[in-house]
Amino acid sequence: MSNDTQGMSTRRKFLGMAGLMGAGAVLSGCTNVIAQTPNQDNGLDAAIFNFALNLEYLEAAFYLAATGRLGELDAVGGSSARVILPSGFNGSAPVAGLTGDMLAMANEIADDEKAHVKAIRAVLTAAGAAPVAQPRLDLSGSFAAAGNLASGGKITGFNPFAGELFFLHGAFIFEDVGVTAYKGAARFIDDQKAGGNLDNAAGILAVEAYHAGSIRTQLYRRRGEQAAAGLTVEAVVQAISDLRDKVDGPTDDDQGISNMGNSANIVPTDANGIAFGRTPRQVANIVLLDTTGAATKGGFFPDGLSDDGKLGTLLKL
Repeated sequence: MSNDTQGMSTRRKFLGMAGLMGAGAVLSGCTNVIAQTPNQDNGLDAAIFNFALNLEYLEAAFYLAATGRLGELDAVGGSSARVILPSGFNGSAPVAGLTGDMLAMANEIADDEKAHVKAIRAVLTAAGAAPVAQPRLDLSGSFAAAGNLASGGKITGFNPFAGELFFLHGAFIFEDVGVTAYKGAARFIDDQKAGGNLDNAAGILAVEAYHAGSIRTQLYRRRGEQAAAGLTVEAVVQAISDLRDKVDGPTDDDQGISNMGNSANIVPTDANGIAFGRTPRQVANIVLLDTTGAATKGGFFPDGLSDDGKLGTLLKL
């Protein structure tokens, strides 16, 4: 996928058309669940929140490890023992060089992600649904594989815990995915009353969007710096964006932090200022680093996502 301005222009045009056609046209291939009226119960709310819980376990583990607080994951229902970290790093001390304001920001995000795990588990329990257990999470080989794939083999052994800039690149992989996951799932949530499931999901989406904007801003400020393998920060971020586009399906939605030197692109929207969403299958493709659209494990979830019995249904949406 090209990183040039023409490619970005094509992406913008596509997203503009998608915004004008309406959200129903953006995510194609969905089942007849979409056709149900808002007051019908499709029985997917708990499954959606359990799918989200898998992602929140992943984000919480990443940020808590980066800030030296991985052990706190256990107190909210996760499992620090089920997190694979790079050799020589155990998540008990902050990433080397992650200090000052950047560490303060990372700690705030870690607090939020830890709270999301606790909150989603509470929402599920209150609804009489069992929260899925934290699956095994790979924060080592998965990043190395993602870096290699994104750079066409130029970057090897990518480790997001090796320094502040590496941490920001690692965070970029997650944050945009979380935003698009909640956006894409919103249409399938039946409970739309105040304080209900949609209300909770919208609140978490907003927080994830704040996180994503913060990470994208930090990377944009450093876009001209050399990152790795002769690539600038801007180029590495664009490569990650292109990889997400490649594995999530045929659409060309994902966007980097700039139009490759021409203008800022902190907030990835279409021509109408609307963010795009991803189906659960598209999200799974990214976190499993899957280009086939059929994998059930791999990437950040080496044994697969925890399944409440309806994961297969969700992945067909």
